[in-house]
Amino acid sequence: MIIIAFKALFLAHAPDGEAEKHRCVIETPNLYKLFVVVVKNQEQAIEVSKKFVRDEGIQSILLCPGFAYKDIAELKDAVGENVGLFVARGDGPSNRVSMEVMIREGFLQEKGKG
Repeated sequence: MIIIAFKALFLAHAPDGEAEKHRCVIETPNLYKLFVVVVKNQEQAIEVSKKFVRDEGIQSILLCPGFAYKDIAELKDAVGENVGLFVARGDGPSNRVSMEVMIREGFLQEKGKG
C-alpha cells in the first residue's frame, strides 16, 4: 500500500459554487495529493475543511484571495493547530485584475443584496 506523504486542500469561493459538484483531485504517484473544492460561502468552507482534515488527513489548506481575515481565523479554529493554513494573495496589479473580473461577473455583492 502506498501512503501519500503530503495532502493539501485548495478552497476557492464562488457564489455559484457547489462543493459536492465542483471539485477535483490531482496526485503524483507517491508524494503529493491536492484536493480542489469550490465553495459557495464561509459555512461551506468550514464544513468542507473539517471533513477533509478528518477523512483525508489534510496537512495544509490553501485559500483563494476571497477569504477575509475573519474567515481565515474561523477556519483555523475549525481545523486546529496541526493543519497549516495559507492564503494566496497577489501584488497590487494582480489584485486589480482579479477584482475587475470578480466585480464584472457578480462575485462581489453588497451585503444584504443577492
